[in-house]
Amino acid sequence: MPAPCVDPAMTRMMITATGAALLLALSGPAAPAEAAGGARKAQPQRGTASYYAPKFNGRRMANGKRFNPNANNAAHKTLPLGTTAKVTNLDNGRTAEVTVEDRGPYARGRIMDVSPKTAAQLDMKKEGTAPVVVEPVRVPDRDERLAGR
Repeated sequence: MPAPCVDPAMTRMMITATGAALLLALSGPAAPAEAAGGARKAQPQRGTASYYAPKFNGRRMANGKRFNPNANNAAHKTLPLGTTAKVTNLDNGRTAEVTVEDRGPYARGRIMDVSPKTAAQLDMKKEGTAPVVVEPVRVPDRDERLAGR
């Protein structure tokens, strides 16, 4: 009886496919653990917050909406757009709830930019910056962007 014909290219392909499937299976879940309500859990962050200058009034934010200085919105580098967070001014204990609608801040050492309305609620307008804790309250699975964008 003749030996079966083995194609070396087919053998390599089968080994590669098996290895890829094994790696995928062993890599664990692709997304972070989810909290109740299908939203991701995010850790509180400490750092310095600043507030938007008047020149940003009416400009488009990362979510496609125009910046409104009279809304409780904020910019954060990594929290998904649409995240609701509690911001506490560590100098005076005042708090405000914001929605992350933009990206930034881009000044060194800052973790969040807030609207002038939020800055007033936190009593940080005179100083311009304040040490804060940002505690995510609701974190969507991914960025919430304007549907028509």
